[in-house]
Amino acid sequence: MTAAAISLSAEEAERLKALGSAVIRNEANAVAALEARVDQGFVRACAYLLSCRGRIVVLGMGKSGHIGSKLAATLASTGSPAFFVHPGEASHGDLGMITKQDVVIALSNSGETDEILTILPIIKRLGVPLIAMTGKTASTLAREADVNIDVSVAQEACPLGLAPTSSTTAALVMGDAMAVALLESRGFTAEDFARSHPAGSLGRRLLLHVGDIMHTGDGIPQVSLGTPLSKALMEMSHKGLGMTAVVDADGRLAGVYTDGDLRRSLDRGTDIRRAIVDQVLTPRCRTVRPELLAAEALQFMEANKINGLLVVDDQQRLIGALNMHDLLRARVM
Repeated sequence: MTAAAISLSAEEAERLKALGSAVIRNEANAVAALEARVDQGFVRACAYLLSCRGRIVVLGMGKSGHIGSKLAATLASTGSPAFFVHPGEASHGDLGMITKQDVVIALSNSGETDEILTILPIIKRLGVPLIAMTGKTASTLAREADVNIDVSVAQEACPLGLAPTSSTTAALVMGDAMAVALLESRGFTAEDFARSHPAGSLGRRLLLHVGDIMHTGDGIPQVSLGTPLSKALMEMSHKGLGMTAVVDADGRLAGVYTDGDLRRSLDRGTDIRRAIVDQVLTPRCRTVRPELLAAEALQFMEANKINGLLVVDDQQRLIGALNMHDLLRARVM
């Protein structure tokens, strides 16, 4: 059956909308109830995690396992080294991945998950702190843990009360609360985050500097003071950045000549064949340093309504050049 062939009555459509809305309300209520449980137990759990000298090992079966895997990934990407271990595999060798320097977080809504309870004695023997996230505060896992965080819900969003829905959402949110609390406590910055996401857009924006993408050496469009304007135009055309720098005998920047300057020269009736570049250059041009973030260079260019930048050192010597196309190729834009 194609999508075009599906037809619902107005009554059926409203019923589906009502069911969807009910689920969202149910899960929103479950999340709202968590705030009161951010208590001393939560603080103790965070203290264990902050003092961890090894790695944070997250355990969970089934849907709790999926939430646990996401929690481990969030922790690892926000400054708290972590990884997920499947409890079933732990009993068959993977338990060797847990060391005495680690902290274990175990997720189980019932608190009676067989695969987790099976390995509890080994975790206890290692003497590693055990943080539980359960929906049953009187469960075996909750009792055996050094800290139990209550993530119980009044009811699942599933009308049968069977499919983990609100309970997994509650565990997910509480896990995020811990991860962000640790992030803030560690002084984790946006640049730290970018280092663990170098291929993402945030990584490109926060790790890429002007010096990484600028044209250097023979790739810099430049002429010396006293150069005929016609030769300066040839340099601009050859290098393809829409401008040329003009430098003095010591390589210090004296000015810039751009495509815009060329239009203004023509409007003024300048004889391009006889003029020298000194007569028509822009002497106080915008420059940046190579250590400037590429994203900041983009903002600078947009704010000043320019399409290119010259890069200088602390002695105003020309060391590079770039334009909007370079930023576009580097995917900063």
